[in-house]
Amino acid sequence: MQHRSLFHVALLAGEIMLRNGAETYRVEDTINRILHTYEFEIIESFVTPTGIFVTIADSNTELITLIKRVQHRTTNLEKVALVNDISRRLVSGSLEISEALKELQQIQQKPPYSSFIITLSIGLASAFFTLMFGGHWRDFIASGIIGIILSMVQLYFSNKKISNFFINIVGGACIGLTSILLTSILPLGQHLDPIIIGSIMPLVPGVAITNAIRDTIQGDLVAGNSRATEAFLIAISIATGVGIVLKIFLLITGGSMP
Repeated sequence: MQHRSLFHVALLAGEIMLRNGAETYRVEDTINRILHTYEFEIIESFVTPTGIFVTIADSNTELITLIKRVQHRTTNLEKVALVNDISRRLVSGSLEISEALKELQQIQQKPPYSSFIITLSIGLASAFFTLMFGGHWRDFIASGIIGIILSMVQLYFSNKKISNFFINIVGGACIGLTSILLTSILPLGQHLDPIIIGSIMPLVPGVAITNAIRDTIQGDLVAGNSRATEAFLIAISIATGVGIVLKIFLLITGGSMP
């Protein structure tokens, strides 16, 4: 039964890592390292951005294959680091399988950052990106307000279990609309371009792009292409949301921008 517990630990570790932004080759490596502590004769793992496939077998155990579907993914690199630490301790022999399982379950149930932290972080990120792109201090304030509004919109639609593609379109439209309001109707900001660009940056799929490149370099072409497509669709949805609002504004004002 110990090999089944180890199998469960390896699969749970891989699931947590994949759900929270780890590269597919890193997930495979972690699963394989954990399973090699039992010295199975056959250890095969295949990970895609949406699923995990693991097979084990030896002379004392019949062939066992498990598949784990991973539908919802986010970015929480803290959980990835915690799982890495557990796998290292398990492989080194300083952690029992039962203890590793308990710690992994605690990590899996660990709540995400609070809504306040997320809102504050997105607001500050938007504001400072605007400064980095040459915005005025008034643009800094406007972008901070837009970032806070954006985070509230994202949290609301995320709780409704709506697809990320739609959430990004709405987020882009929210950025375009509030940027125009804060530069034209309420003259808080001075320059529309740096405000929009800075506010968009928290939505940019940086982790997806990075993982797509790293997976491709590692030879995981399926995962690399999948993540690159995901990043491309996210970028398209953001641009669509912003573009629709700006196009409507241009049609109303006759082509004049603040």
